Amino acid sequence: MRHHAALEWEARLDEAMRELDTFLEEQYDGKYVLHPARPAKGQAANPVQDGLFGVTASFTLGLGSTIGKGYVVDIKVVTLQPVDEEVREEIETLAQKKLTTLLPKYFPDVELDIARDGRVLKIFGDLSLGKV
Repeated sequence: MRHHAALEWEARLDEAMRELDTFLEEQYDGKYVLHPARPAKGQAANPVQDGLFGVTASFTLGLGSTIGKGYVVDIKVVTLQPVDEEVREEIETLAQKKLTTLLPKYFPDVELDIARDGRVLKIFGDLSLGKV
């Protein structure tokens, strides 16, 4: 059984990831051909499972990282076309900037930040459940 505050925290985080997914879909609309087995944007109940992007965040203890514990943001581009490393960097930079505005919206009065931690984006800071 999970604590209600943890469930609420992750529900807020999921909503932020959904909004980030929608933002990225708008930015890259028509730039890549959607994987043929993937439903179009808005066709699935969960945006992780449709459209060009699948955006999730997963907790990590951060062993071996420079930042430590936090939530790693995973941005999947679901296409059969190759995505250049420069475009991948551009997507992650846009995501990082967008999350800078989304985190205070979904977690007001909570000290959170988003930064690169090696090759991943990580949300870190006050991960306590006291302000949920």
